[in-house]
Amino acid sequence: MFDSLSSRLGDVFDRLTRRGALSESDVAEALREVRVALLEADVALPVVKDFINQVKERATGADVVKSVTPGQMVIKIVSDHLAEMLGTEVEPINLDAAPPVPILMVGLQGSGKTTTTAKLGLRLTNRDKKKVLMASLDVRRPAAQKQLAVLGEQTGVATLPVVIIEQPLAIAQRAMETARLEGYDVVLLDTAGRLHIDDEMMAEVIAVRDAVTPAETLLVADALTGQDAVNLAQSFNQRVGISGIVLTRVDGDGRGGAALSMRAVTGRPIKLMGVGEKLEALEAFHPERIASRILGMGDVVGLVEKVSENIDEAEAEKLAKKVQKGGFDFDDLASQFRQMRKMGGMEGLMAMLPGVGKMKNQMANANIDETVLVRQEAIIGSMTKAERRNAKLLKGSRKRRIAAGSGTTVQDVNRLLKQYKQINVMMKRAGKMGKKGMMRQGLAGLMPPGMGGGGFQGG
Repeated sequence: MFDSLSSRLGDVFDRLTRRGALSESDVAEALREVRVALLEADVALPVVKDFINQVKERATGADVVKSVTPGQMVIKIVSDHLAEMLGTEVEPINLDAAPPVPILMVGLQGSGKTTTTAKLGLRLTNRDKKKVLMASLDVRRPAAQKQLAVLGEQTGVATLPVVIIEQPLAIAQRAMETARLEGYDVVLLDTAGRLHIDDEMMAEVIAVRDAVTPAETLLVADALTGQDAVNLAQSFNQRVGISGIVLTRVDGDGRGGAALSMRAVTGRPIKLMGVGEKLEALEAFHPERIASRILGMGDVVGLVEKVSENIDEAEAEKLAKKVQKGGFDFDDLASQFRQMRKMGGMEGLMAMLPGVGKMKNQMANANIDETVLVRQEAIIGSMTKAERRNAKLLKGSRKRRIAAGSGTTVQDVNRLLKQYKQINVMMKRAGKMGKKGMMRQGLAGLMPPGMGGGGFQGG
């Protein structure tokens, strides 16, 4: 998300910071380029005009022109206004009501509304420790209710049993009554969408809204729809009244203009964003962090959180003790690879590191292969238990057997062996720093292939 915008703004800011002093014409020229970058990223024209005017007012002030680092000052002003445009702070899901708390999910067909409902149900269950009931109000789309039931089974979140021919309003009322009788904390109501906005759909949503008085009415919008998402947000906000926005498929949108525009035109916060197909891939929307990532400054806090969520404390403790005794083996290495894949692989992790945006060309030239972790796991899986415990056993004939068994080459096995030895050295150093140090170094040791880690080269 925001890849093209981040790249364009990065070029503008690079030129700004290379200049010692800035004239008003320098700032004006930079802002013209920022304006074009925002428009190309699909940000709505009125939003762009307002943004540029606000930045220009502050960026041409005496404090900036006389600053020791005027270029950095302009970047900070743009960053601050981006964060303001996206929302000043994280807006959590509002559960401040007497249970069961109704949450209405609205949006067009194909926006990922049903999947997002299941993702939110899982998030509220795991993170907020709430007992959640999901109900599908979509009686028009074939198998829509079945889809939610299947997702409920996958996530372990309860779904309201389907009653044939029951209408949306009646389903919503039954869901609330069931939740009251069975002690549920939250009820997620997945309303029916259409391919486009129509009066019948809006009337149906309004009737349900009036009947259950939701604590949240969340608009689920596909980030890939660009300018259409802005019109969608305006229509739903004017006719139904939304309390927040959930953006889906942000991992597939390189422009990101919808996110910047929807918040600005509705005045409603973006609360959550879908960052992948997995049912766990739903994250809180952090305006400052997103602004930081747009400007190529990374999201270190987000990276730390991602690591914390995916690393098992007991496993880390166990591994730390093994490392301190010099017992880090290939099984442990395979476990580290699996953790990295759970966190989005090399590309997902590196996108959150400061300055990586400027390295994208170098990374592309290095032929970084995201399937490398899977292939390395395959090599380890082809080893015997004895070989996984003792790397010294890996001589010529064993390497040939392992390569054949994993569908790789002896050179691939040698690269993994070299990487293992490098990581082992790092792990021994980290072991002296205790569990936390081991966790940090364990991940740092898994450097990108072709960039110092001794891993596979793609192609």
